Amino acid sequence: MQQLSLIVVDTRLFLKYFLAFLLLTVTNLSAQTNELMIRIAELEIDSSYLAEYNNILKEESRVSLQLEPGVIAIFPVYQKQDPTQIRILEVYANREAYESHLKTPHFLKYKSSTLKMVKSLKLVEMNSIDPEGMKEIFHKLNQNTDAQK
Repeated sequence: MQQLSLIVVDTRLFLKYFLAFLLLTVTNLSAQTNELMIRIAELEIDSSYLAEYNNILKEESRVSLQLEPGVIAIFPVYQKQDPTQIRILEVYANREAYESHLKTPHFLKYKSSTLKMVKSLKLVEMNSIDPEGMKEIFHKLNQNTDAQK
C-alpha cells in the first residue's frame, strides 16, 4: 500500500503542471469543443501486478501529456476501497489525436507491458455536458493547487 500513497503525492505535483497546461489548452480549444473526444477507461488490475502497473501508467500518462499536443488529459485514479479498480479520464482534441496517440511508442510500450496485468478493460465514450465550464473548473483547481504550496 505504500506504493499507492506515493502515487497520490506524485499526482499532486503532476496535477499542478497538468492543470496549467490544461488551462492554456482549453482556452485555445473553446472554439473546438464539439470535436473533443472524451472517454473513461475502466480497468481491473491483477493485484499481484498493481504497483508495477501503476508505475507504467504514470509514465505513459505523463509522457503522453508532454509529447502529444492533441492529448488534453490522461488522468488516472483508483477506487479507495479497491485499488485494483482503475479509472482513466481521457480527453483528446479530436478523434485524429486519439488515433495518433494509439500509434506512439510510449502507448505501444504501455499496452504491451501491461497486457498480462489487466484483468478487464471497458472503454466508455463520453460527451461533455458543459464544455465551456471546463475552463473555470481547471482554473479553480489550479488556484487551489497553488494555495496548497
